[in-house]
Amino acid sequence: MGLITGLLTFPIAPVRGVVWVAEKLNDAADRELHDPAVLRSQLALLNQEFEIGDITLEEFERQEERLLDRLHAARVGPAQIDQR
Repeated sequence: MGLITGLLTFPIAPVRGVVWVAEKLNDAADRELHDPAVLRSQLALLNQEFEIGDITLEEFERQEERLLDRLHAARVGPAQIDQR
């Protein structure tokens, strides 16, 4: 980036910074939503909560199904799911 371009685009620099932060947050959220290791640890925690009686069977089954669907989607990839 040249000096003139840098001076002309300087007023929008804070906007670019906010966009960069938003992209990084989105990337981190995507990794957490689709990382099989994170999903397996959430399943283990859910199982512990059910075993000690913190949640009902219905709540356990509902959350387990949601987590297993996300785990399946993370393993096969979004392109293969769309082909069904």
